[in-house]
Amino acid sequence: MPIVLGTSPSFLRTLCNLRWVAIVGQAVTVLVAVQLMRIPLPQAPLWGGIALLAAFNLYASWRSRYRPGGSPPEAFAHMLVDVVVLAWLVGWSGGVGNPFSSMFLLLIVVAALALPLRWVLATALACLLGYALTAAFGRPLPHAHGDSFNLHLWGMAVNFMLSAGVVLYFSTRLVTALRQRERELAALRERFARGEGIVALATHAAAVAHELNTPLATMTLLAEDIGEHAASPDIREDAATLRQLIDLCRDRVRALAASADMGANAGVDLDRVIQRWKLVRPTIELHRSGSLPPWLQVTPAVGHLLQALLNNAADASQRAGSQRVVLDLRCEGDELLGEVRDYGNGFHDGVPFNPEALFRSSKPDGLGVGLALSHATVERLGGSLTMQAADPGVRMRFRLPLDIADEENE
Repeated sequence: MPIVLGTSPSFLRTLCNLRWVAIVGQAVTVLVAVQLMRIPLPQAPLWGGIALLAAFNLYASWRSRYRPGGSPPEAFAHMLVDVVVLAWLVGWSGGVGNPFSSMFLLLIVVAALALPLRWVLATALACLLGYALTAAFGRPLPHAHGDSFNLHLWGMAVNFMLSAGVVLYFSTRLVTALRQRERELAALRERFARGEGIVALATHAAAVAHELNTPLATMTLLAEDIGEHAASPDIREDAATLRQLIDLCRDRVRALAASADMGANAGVDLDRVIQRWKLVRPTIELHRSGSLPPWLQVTPAVGHLLQALLNNAADASQRAGSQRVVLDLRCEGDELLGEVRDYGNGFHDGVPFNPEALFRSSKPDGLGVGLALSHATVERLGGSLTMQAADPGVRMRFRLPLDIADEENE
């Protein structure tokens, strides 16, 4: 199978454009040969063939624009019309003695770059048949006034330039399409590997959630018992805080063990997500700016994305001796814009930044899943995730379309 142009509508449009160039070139050639060089050529058959090709190209251009198709038989029909008209024109203007008779090879090259193998062979057979018919029945080219050999050389030179231009055009398109496809295949392989890792991680997380359910229930009873029997108010307050943290862990574990059906997940409030995160990381100074509309409900995946970015920023700031994290969250139009900044040392020089890499972390004790899961979430929701260096620290920005999040909730 061909790799580039195939039989897509773009290839048919390219053929129509090249055919207009050929029509203009043929008309100019006839005018120069008859009017300037005074070669007695039969004008009626030549102009009739050019007019027929122009009429067909008008129809083909209209069809490729308003009725896009692209089957191999249709593309072969286009090539067959070009072969027939070329054989007609060459046959009436010298046969194989015409320097433009080698244009049959050019049609084979164009077909080889765009059509499946069997249709390339059919085009080649049609070109061979056309060349044979012009050799057998072609009308000899009348001798022009002057040196006919020089005329033939000039025709060969023009033919070579036209052939080189067409081959160069299709060859560059072929190379560009090959490189583009290689990049797309490499990106698909990386995305597939990351997706397999995320699926395996989710399966393992669901299994671990079931195992943690019983210990968390026991810890809840112990925290309640400690709070009821504690004599010190400080101990009772710590027991209440511990109970809140255990409840939070229990909710997260139940969410992990819940069904993967996205329709069963209700929308979440990002303000509550931030409050729960502050409960888990009480030592972090979160400086927040921006505001969200009170009616905003997003898919739980957005909440997980925000928590992962906040955790990464908090860890980076703490490693640099700072407790500060800045969060800017706002809605603009139909998009949710967020920025999380840490005050750390940036990414480790030995580990290049790659948000798609799974299980690769710049943290000494990190798992390397936070950024990968964040990037996968943003990619699935049709948004973007970017990084920008700050002084000090790093800014992580994400942009999400709200309509996609609302559709998932609905």
